[in-house]
Amino acid sequence: QVYLVESGGGWVQIGGSLRLSCAASGRILSTTALGWFRQAPGLEREFVGSIRWKDDNTYYGDSVKGRSSISRDSAENTVILEINRLKPEDTGVYLCAATSTRSGLFEYWGQGTQVTVSS
Repeated sequence: QVYLVESGGGWVQIGGSLRLSCAASGRILSTTALGWFRQAPGLEREFVGSIRWKDDNTYYGDSVKGRSSISRDSAENTVILEINRLKPEDTGVYLCAATSTRSGLFEYWGQGTQVTVSS
């Protein structure tokens, strides 16, 4: 099993920045990548970005491309998501997820952390 715990959410002013952390533990070697998703009320879950373990390649969703970054601290098994120039539509529950080497799908999920962007 893989355990993921997000932290760093809260209220952020429009135009500000956020920094979220995802701490991974358990059978991390059974995963190939870690990703971030967000869920806003009434909307489908949206892909924010991901990072692949083997080469640190990162991928970003269109809504955050150009104003976000994902990095990892291998020693701490932690992945960091940063988003700048925040907009109200960035509001939502941000969830961390990890892919399984067996399926390649995001099978492991954290509980999420709420981010609210307003003036």
